[in-house]
Amino acid sequence: MGQSIAFGSFLSAMRARLAPDPEAALTHRRVPGLRREEVAQRAGVSTDYYTRLEQGRNIHPSRSVLASVARALQLNDSESAHMYDLLENCGGQASSPPEVQRVRASLRQLLDAVGEVPAVVLGRRTDVLASNRMARLLFADFPTMSREQRNYTRWIMLDPGARVLFRDWHGAASDAVAALRADIGRHPGDPAATALVGELAVNSEEFRQWWARHTVAQRASGTLELHHGVVGDLSLDFEHLLLPDDTDQSLRIYTAKNGSPSQDALKLLSSWAGSPDSASHQISTSSEGTT
Repeated sequence: MGQSIAFGSFLSAMRARLAPDPEAALTHRRVPGLRREEVAQRAGVSTDYYTRLEQGRNIHPSRSVLASVARALQLNDSESAHMYDLLENCGGQASSPPEVQRVRASLRQLLDAVGEVPAVVLGRRTDVLASNRMARLLFADFPTMSREQRNYTRWIMLDPGARVLFRDWHGAASDAVAALRADIGRHPGDPAATALVGELAVNSEEFRQWWARHTVAQRASGTLELHHGVVGDLSLDFEHLLLPDDTDQSLRIYTAKNGSPSQDALKLLSSWAGSPDSASHQISTSSEGTT
């Protein structure tokens, strides 16, 4: 293991978010969060040692030291895993990722088999690798987009239709950015990821702010509140399942509670899509693809 600038920047960002002890908060502070010496004291290491960690110097902390630093910075499980990823993957020469991500035929069959609920397969960089009919009706027709545009984070950040669809757009979009940050920690040196981050940073002020916070997360489940242009409001639960034979791919399925208005709305969307009226009605407001 070796150090990297990315590792040090992450530690610094996590330190900045922590509130000082009540007594220390009364002293004059030029920067937010804890001072380096305060984190070092909490972690049981010297200030010089912790400073070298944040500066990305080539030292080799033990697992026990890293665990102490994680506790001092109050990292959750996702953040701790990201810290280890940065240290292990970014300190040396990064390997180039495969250019093409492939979805097994049986997994595509599964997407179609789940029937009247939306489902997608996400891959590296939050690329949308596959989606079923209901996902294309509810979110976006990703297969019609170019390969560079076929990305969940890019879509939710840059597509005007996504801002309308998600009732809590800020929450959903920041979650996507946090998932992208986690992926890049696992796979440094990915040219496609670097290009994606650059494009989003140029075109989205919100992305620049969220990216600078180094927030890392991958929600395993949750609820989305949506407002669809055809069927109105929906409340959908989702499950995010990592595939055991390829942990760079995940299956996300969205369901509505039995007998709920949201379940009725999904059924209406499915039947509406097959009606003559749907042919002349654009579901999405996006200029790059249809929802």
